[in-house]
Amino acid sequence: MSQHWSWRLHGDGRTVSPDAIVTPTERLTWPRTIGFGAQHVVAMFGATFLVPVLTGFPPTTTLFFSGVGTLLFLAINRNRLPSYLGSSFAFIAPIQASMTDHGMGAALFGILVTGVLLALVGAVVTATGTRWIDALMPPVVTGAIVALIGFNLGGAATTNYSAAPWIATLTLVTICVVAAALRGMAARLSILIGVAVGYLATAIAGDLDFSLVESADWVGLPDFSHPTVTWSVVPMFLPVVLVLVAENVGHVRSVAHLVGDESINDRTGTALVADGVATGLAGLGGGSATTTYGENIGVMTATRVFSTAAYWVAGLVAILLSLSPKFGALLNTVPAGVLGGVTVALYGLIGLIGVKIWVDHGVDFSRPRNQFPAAAALIIGIGDLTLNAGEMTFTGITLGTLAAIVLYHAMAWLERLRGDQTEPAVEG
Repeated sequence: MSQHWSWRLHGDGRTVSPDAIVTPTERLTWPRTIGFGAQHVVAMFGATFLVPVLTGFPPTTTLFFSGVGTLLFLAINRNRLPSYLGSSFAFIAPIQASMTDHGMGAALFGILVTGVLLALVGAVVTATGTRWIDALMPPVVTGAIVALIGFNLGGAATTNYSAAPWIATLTLVTICVVAAALRGMAARLSILIGVAVGYLATAIAGDLDFSLVESADWVGLPDFSHPTVTWSVVPMFLPVVLVLVAENVGHVRSVAHLVGDESINDRTGTALVADGVATGLAGLGGGSATTTYGENIGVMTATRVFSTAAYWVAGLVAILLSLSPKFGALLNTVPAGVLGGVTVALYGLIGLIGVKIWVDHGVDFSRPRNQFPAAAALIIGIGDLTLNAGEMTFTGITLGTLAAIVLYHAMAWLERLRGDQTEPAVEG
């Protein structure tokens, strides 16, 4: 078998010493590898199934393309870059807007176009490297874009919350208690545990309807759909390309650092291509768009097992789960109150990831060139400023992203024009 499609056994395959890691090209015994793969499925599941539930997409279809996308990602990266491709939260707002105004076909077209553009960016990065990305989107811009995407969804979260405030509060409190009181994998599964507690409370109250679950088949193909060419929705999806670029670049750099192998950074271009192909394929068939998952990096960090073999297992398990319509119908019974409790926390956390980017890179907010682009972008995004130009609709996420990029580079140019040659230690 080609060296790209096989793994060396790590030691005796049963133990990993405290100061060692299982590299992407190694594996443990297959029973242990299957166990780690199942762990990755659990880690990704809470976030991955929430996206279709929130957007109205079929959950089993999303799981199917999540699993297929993961396998494609591993294959395109020649089995050397571990990652699970789960549902991207960056797509929630444009999908919801597209579904409301034009239907599912239009939303799928937006996903398809995003995937194609991301793959093209990956091809350029493969040929030229990532320096131009760093120049286009310095930390102050990247942080602003990520933050406004999370905060833009605040209205949707509070609407669900108000549908059943007590259940939503119980769900939110459970998430916080589990995250603070428990450790390891249990703490990482705080959202999944919160959903389970809120769901159980709703069931006890007798407010769940299982009629569709009872009538669904145990085994069957997911509900596949196809995109409808709707160019007017494309502007809403364009900013998401930048977010996916940032997420994939960050993922590759994180794995390279954790494994201690800087050559993994050479996979940045192919990682972008792979996620673009997976996202485009999901758009063609009716699934939610994909991205690399931080939850699974957390699992790798805790277990020190970076074997891509475990991710092949995870992808295959996700595909198997997707072949049960009854399982998909069960996911669709998650009540609005539970979703409200989860999303109040989750959407806020997405926003805070942007803030963390500012903190981690030491962005200097005493400088006007950092202050005003971030400030304008956040208000435009949170307020969801929406403008129409012919058939095109530009939402708060689109306009906020443009504001962050254009204002930053314009103000930086004006500073240089006036003769200010000083640069911060870390460029914001």
